[in-house]
Amino acid sequence: MSDAAAVASRIRQAYENFLSGITPPEDSVRSVVRESWARSLNRGVDPGEADPDKSSTPTMSESEFTEYRAAHPITAVRPLVQSLMVDAIADSGVVVALTDQVGRLLWVEGETGARDKASHINFVEGSVWSEEVVGTNAPGLALAVDRGVQVVGPEHFSGAVQEWSCAAAPVHDPLTGHVIGVIDVTGGREVAAPFALAAVRSVVAAVERELQSKAVDLADPSTFVETIEGARLTVLTDQGYRWQRAGASSRTLSRRHAEILVLLQAFPEGLNTEQLALKLAEDGIDPVTVRAEISRLRRDLGDDVVGSRPYRLTAELSSDVGDIRARVASGGELESVIDELGRGGLLVESAAPGIVEIFEELREDVRSRVIAEGNVGALRKWTSSIHGRDDLAAWRRLEHRLPVGHPDRAVAGGRIRLLDKRYGL
Repeated sequence: MSDAAAVASRIRQAYENFLSGITPPEDSVRSVVRESWARSLNRGVDPGEADPDKSSTPTMSESEFTEYRAAHPITAVRPLVQSLMVDAIADSGVVVALTDQVGRLLWVEGETGARDKASHINFVEGSVWSEEVVGTNAPGLALAVDRGVQVVGPEHFSGAVQEWSCAAAPVHDPLTGHVIGVIDVTGGREVAAPFALAAVRSVVAAVERELQSKAVDLADPSTFVETIEGARLTVLTDQGYRWQRAGASSRTLSRRHAEILVLLQAFPEGLNTEQLALKLAEDGIDPVTVRAEISRLRRDLGDDVVGSRPYRLTAELSSDVGDIRARVASGGELESVIDELGRGGLLVESAAPGIVEIFEELREDVRSRVIAEGNVGALRKWTSSIHGRDDLAAWRRLEHRLPVGHPDRAVAGGRIRLLDKRYGL
């Protein structure tokens, strides 16, 4: 058995074990593939078939697709891709595909026989080859992890595609960093060679340089994706974390997705993968995990919610956390702010370092204003809250602000003595 055949046999065994519920050994298959298998399985992708027609992405009529494809920014680089790659593989039996940012195949290029063969697995213009729809494949995985990847034979999640190999890399808007699509080469054993991915990466680099040199204006993804207007994030309740588009019903968010959105709203300039990883976990998390979470967030909320390089919000977003920060900064009344902080929600429940920092800064801003302004109502509210009940400086300020003989002044004095005794101050 040749080395290549032995590797394929090992991967196929790992794949079969995985589908049987047996965790394959770490050295049996690449981690990027194993993690993609897990995401595919969790999303309910059928390993028996690759059916891009099952995509939740809105379907288009032939005329709508033609119009959409013509207007899509990746179409502007098609002539360059043809000259750099398509012409060179004219008789090789492989196809070159250009996708949009959700994995929809906009162009499938190659000689007629190769395209006909690809059509047998539904690898045709207009079909959606995202990881969420057909499982592990190069175009979908490149979008999921935002980097060039190669998927060889049995590494595909769908058994129907395991006779194929593919290599793909994402194309980024040079002005905004948004992923606008993928360049992919798909074929047989010839695409399993290492040079295939290197060739795709070289073409992508040339394409991105061309886009930059011509200053192609791709800055606003609203030219080819439905944008979000008036989205609202609610995380300071005991009823879960909610996301709502204008005019649509709300959606429940996972804690991790709520954390990401709060962090990106707090850092409008954006966070790169490493920065976001460190703000989500004390020791950081794997960059691939960060990219996978962003991919799932885009899948759940829309592709126009979060941009790339760095990750940042690309949609109008208001939130209850943002409202509180704005009210505190603008000098608004504090009693309702203290009530809202007392509800807890994500700011109390999350252990993510970035969220903890946001909470600590917000709490300290509220406390500083309460003590500095000396408003009796706000001082009472603060000292009766979970955040201020042991705040000695606030109790002393409240005692000072209450008139001599007021019954609450005696209560404040008693609490001051208790805190002095308890903490030895």
